[in-house]
Amino acid sequence: MKSLPKFLFAAALTLACGSSFAAEKLRIGTEGAYPPFNLIDASGKVVGFDLDIAHALCAKMQTECEVVTSDWDGIIPALNAKKFDFIIASMSITEERQQAVDFTEPYYTNKLQFVAPKSVDFKTDEASLKGKSIGAQRATIAGTWLEDNLGDTVDIKLYDTQENAYLDLASGRVDAILADTFVQWEWLKSETGKDFEFKGDPVFDNDKIGIAVRKGDDELRNNLNKALEEIIADGTYKQINDKYFPFSIR
Repeated sequence: MKSLPKFLFAAALTLACGSSFAAEKLRIGTEGAYPPFNLIDASGKVVGFDLDIAHALCAKMQTECEVVTSDWDGIIPALNAKKFDFIIASMSITEERQQAVDFTEPYYTNKLQFVAPKSVDFKTDEASLKGKSIGAQRATIAGTWLEDNLGDTVDIKLYDTQENAYLDLASGRVDAILADTFVQWEWLKSETGKDFEFKGDPVFDNDKIGIAVRKGDDELRNNLNKALEEIIADGTYKQINDKYFPFSIR
């Protein structure tokens, strides 16, 4: 088991016995560049839906937690290098990732949808998309979906962050962006995104989002799953959901 025995023993005692005996500090890995799920605010603090969920889980586990940020491309290697203990960064559960990490139960479900300028009659069928330039964040479900389904049809441009993809869309360097619906929804409310809109129906609507832990770290994964069940049951999850969205994302 790739874990810290002393820490896990303490966490198990806390959960099983209700003891005030606290586990050692857990480190939360996240990106900090994916609003409203994770972002760095004006004071330099990492905030967002993912972090509110993470801190609620830590409270249920009676464990002190600290946040560590990582570039998206290197976030799984950083977890496996023990730079943090679990990843909560709106990470889709995929077969490829499950070869490198283990996941908790999903804590929300996302969709993939195109966004393009309001002024453009942008159709999303394959024939209409032929020759279009479509952006997505690198190493995401959106990027993979484009490569798997439209790799021979569109010009795919991949970006290190979602924010950089939006910069190119706003400047006209790409025709559209494919990304998570809830992230797109947040951006469309912004000053930069006000002249853009969703185009077509979601192309994928069952994107399960989970918390990643190192392979074999079953105790931490089980503790996170138990805490997730508890924050759903006591209404904490709904309070966090309603803080960011006027609809349920579960």
